[in-house]
Amino acid sequence: MKQYDIAAYVWPSYTGAEKRSRMFWEKGIGEWQSVLSAESRVEGQILPRKPLWGAVDEADPKVMEFQIGEAVRHGVNVFIYDWYWYDRRPFLEQCLDNGFLGAPNNREMRFYLMWANHDAGYLWDKRQPDIDEIIWYGSQPRAEFDRVCERVIRRYFSQPNYYKIDGCPVFSIYEMSNLVRGLGGIDQTVQALAHFRELTKQAGFPGLHLQAVIYSEHAVDVSGVDSGRTGSSKDIVKMLGFDSVTHYQYCHFVDCNREYADVMPDVLREWDRVHREYDVPYYPHISVGWDNNPRFNDLRYPILRGNTPDEIRKALEAAKAFSDRYNDVPLVTINSWNEWTEMSYLEPDDVYGYGYLEAVRSVFGGKEE
Repeated sequence: MKQYDIAAYVWPSYTGAEKRSRMFWEKGIGEWQSVLSAESRVEGQILPRKPLWGAVDEADPKVMEFQIGEAVRHGVNVFIYDWYWYDRRPFLEQCLDNGFLGAPNNREMRFYLMWANHDAGYLWDKRQPDIDEIIWYGSQPRAEFDRVCERVIRRYFSQPNYYKIDGCPVFSIYEMSNLVRGLGGIDQTVQALAHFRELTKQAGFPGLHLQAVIYSEHAVDVSGVDSGRTGSSKDIVKMLGFDSVTHYQYCHFVDCNREYADVMPDVLREWDRVHREYDVPYYPHISVGWDNNPRFNDLRYPILRGNTPDEIRKALEAAKAFSDRYNDVPLVTINSWNEWTEMSYLEPDDVYGYGYLEAVRSVFGGKEE
């Protein structure tokens, strides 16, 4: 059977090991605090959905040893860790450093980083999510960007199970606009990324594979300064020389306030559009769901309904067909392994059990027991 790279995003907030996280989740259990306090507010909504594995600490290597085994058994063989750099230092690294890399079986999986370089506000604080203030800026000036590059090369690219394409470590960037804004403009960003590539080569790799997370094809600020220079996602990808693109969430580019079966035709059209219009490979993306009401005390839309394991299986089959048709590298990204506060996860719950993981296994296979 053909082997696919099934890469699930990991939201590393399910731990109390990060001291700075107490400002958002004061109980010391990370964002489980918001998940377990969620309530249903509209017909058909089922909250809280409870994790079958419990509200575990995913910075615990014993916990991650079990989760790695279950992931691989069901065909999820890559984790994409959301990775943060705020206030001149990393944030929420413990789930990767202590949990995943500390697990004795971590070499059974590969992993790579998605730099979640968005601004951090009060969204994570359920007591006051509507405060419109920035706590930490995700955009970084050149000196901080260089520190980021040096850190990820030294600590992560050097790991034998870091995910590579053609021998090049893959590094994904969530917000291209914030990247450009922090570095001061397109030209400065091109120079900074060239330096990143050179540092990666100096570390002994043939090169660096830069992956951009894209949204809808809307005009965005690509100047980083007050020049008014604008463009689209595909313009930025080409200007900055990214090597591939994927998505992070359906809600970034389609209306998700519908049934899952009604959303998928629009998703498939977007995959085809990106494939036609971009000059680099698009790796198809599957979102398991969307409902971020666990982060709020009142009802918020959109809510993606009808995301049963069978509907997820159909979506995964479409991603497999797209990959077979267009891509040499059989990479599929999934949101996510554990985005419980956005109701988009593969981990087993008390509603569908192992249904989502079984859907992955039914389409892509898994490790033989």
